[in-house]
Amino acid sequence: MINRRFALSSLLLAPVALRAAEVVPPDAQALAREELLHNDWPNLRRYRDANLELGSGSAQVVFMGDSITEGWSVKSPALFSTGRVNRGISGQTSPQMLVRFRHDVIALRPRVVHIMAGTNDIAGNTGPSTVEMIQANIMSMVELAQAHSISVILASIPPAAGFPWRPQVAPAGPIASVNAWLAKYSSDRRLVYVDYHTALTDGAGGMRKEFAEDGVHPTAAGYAVMNPLANAAIAKALELAGKAGCRAADL
Repeated sequence: MINRRFALSSLLLAPVALRAAEVVPPDAQALAREELLHNDWPNLRRYRDANLELGSGSAQVVFMGDSITEGWSVKSPALFSTGRVNRGISGQTSPQMLVRFRHDVIALRPRVVHIMAGTNDIAGNTGPSTVEMIQANIMSMVELAQAHSISVILASIPPAAGFPWRPQVAPAGPIASVNAWLAKYSSDRRLVYVDYHTALTDGAGGMRKEFAEDGVHPTAAGYAVMNPLANAAIAKALELAGKAGCRAADL
């Protein structure tokens, strides 16, 4: 009798379980992220075809970064004139950028690389990350670039008082720490440092509302503020690259 009741209750509950599973289908974006995590963690496939089409030596400046960089050419395409190539990928952290640095930067043989990294490290997108870990990954990218005679621009992390996708994180302090290190490291290594943070901040660690609707990703107005700073940094980096080339020719 007990077995019959158990079997009957199981049959009655089974449709309920099936219906519950049907109500909450798997999220397609979550599945795609999971697939990428296991099969192409640095997302090398993202720009593989574009890199082959572009060819080596066609890019003068490569922008390496995350969604802030990726969105730049969408909201402010005029900055990306001939010879300026965007290799930003949304959500990426500095270790992912480091893994794809050879494919998406060095292989293109640019004269200059603009590196903006750290936002998603602080958010913990690929796991816990310390300021020292961010520094190490950036130093490795700089050393790779310099080993291939590529002039380096290090960009500050833009301001953010919070992350919508990681509300438990308070990023303003770590961002300030990384930016202070970036400025000193750039000075010590004779790199070009570009300070977007000061131009975008609301004075309390966040980004001014008119420059970022979600507090993180710049609007067209935000990028308009960043553009002249980027242009000035690129001009300076190209000048340094030219001087380095002259010194090498004299050897």
